[in-house]
Amino acid sequence: MADQSVSTQRLFRDMAGRFATGVTVVTLRDSGEGLGMTANAFSSVSLDPPLVLVCIDKGASAYPSMQAAEGFAVNILSRQQDELSSFLARTGRGEDGDAMGGFAFRDGANGSPILDGTLGWLDCRPCERYDGGDHTIGVGEVVDFELLQPDGDPLLFFSGGYRALSAGG
Repeated sequence: MADQSVSTQRLFRDMAGRFATGVTVVTLRDSGEGLGMTANAFSSVSLDPPLVLVCIDKGASAYPSMQAAEGFAVNILSRQQDELSSFLARTGRGEDGDAMGGFAFRDGANGSPILDGTLGWLDCRPCERYDGGDHTIGVGEVVDFELLQPDGDPLLFFSGGYRALSAGG
């Protein structure tokens, strides 16, 4: 599969997109500036110690910063945060050059931005990185976390677009 044609890659992407995922934003600091990138490849790994993983595209503009970061946060987005997700999924910056696009945040224990309005967040210390083709699989130890909206609706991604949970469950 290493020598896939463009059409095979597109078909594989479409197939993988049929798996509904939650949407997160991974945030970090680089030279004092807050950076964020949308990521739906996120998972808990272990309860003891508490570990999570995120997969970061090697072509992402924040990729070099993520590789060098001493800490990062995973912000679990609520249904109302599709605009934030879309902004951080693009490589641009806000009109004033703000990499966080003016979206409100505070600093976590490791200095990583913790976004306002999320369902919850996990502040992490990187502990392992693995090659994953065109992505790097980063494992972080959770050093702090908070569940902010236990009954909130998550932002979901399915088949190339944002979705909502149905009222009927």
